[in-house]
Amino acid sequence: MIFVGRGSLLWRAVRAAHSRGHRVDLVCVSPSEGVPPDVADAPLLRTVNVNHDHARVLDAATDDVMWSIDNRTILRAPLIGSGLRIYNIHNGLLPEHRGLPEMAVIFCLLRGDTEYGASLHVVDEGIDTGPVLDLERFAVTPEDRFQDVMLAGVKACHTLFERNLDAVCEGTAVPVAPASRPDEYFGADRIRELIRLRDLPDTDRARFDRATALGVFGPLYPEIADAVSQPAR
Repeated sequence: MIFVGRGSLLWRAVRAAHSRGHRVDLVCVSPSEGVPPDVADAPLLRTVNVNHDHARVLDAATDDVMWSIDNRTILRAPLIGSGLRIYNIHNGLLPEHRGLPEMAVIFCLLRGDTEYGASLHVVDEGIDTGPVLDLERFAVTPEDRFQDVMLAGVKACHTLFERNLDAVCEGTAVPVAPASRPDEYFGADRIRELIRLRDLPDTDRARFDRATALGVFGPLYPEIADAVSQPAR
């Protein structure tokens, strides 16, 4: 199987696949990605954009499974449509939390939502639009901050991977019933909406502060950190 992604979630998935006896054909990462010593023997492809290296990916594959884990690159043809079955672990419940998890978590908290989670879905030509195969939900409390929900989402992502790894490899994973909640996309442009909310006099300041308390994730999302650190006008 092929992996593409970054960070601890990716390497936890690689370890889990190894531990269950699955062959890891290639792990595709950015040029700057650090590789933990215990998985340093995994076949590695360092690439700025895995779509540009599709030939190397397809040549390396000994089966038809590809995992996208904490992957910021939108996968496109010819990887899409190549015969690979590509699966993404998404931090957020689909279809209501499509797009960037960091923005989805913020607006989940701003709206006072009581539930968040992670999704396993098939990758198609859209962004987080493929059939959903499994969901891992958890409760969100009024006291939760951004860091709390994001960390719980990361844990839910790995739970989904471990729970579905064998079924995906065996080709027995099937879509769940479509959600009744509306589809919503959270892109980087939602930062402008965040700034607008920051500056509104009737914004619930305590809730806004909880929703934007990035904590340990601050260095990962500098644009959000900069936007919310400015004083309200």
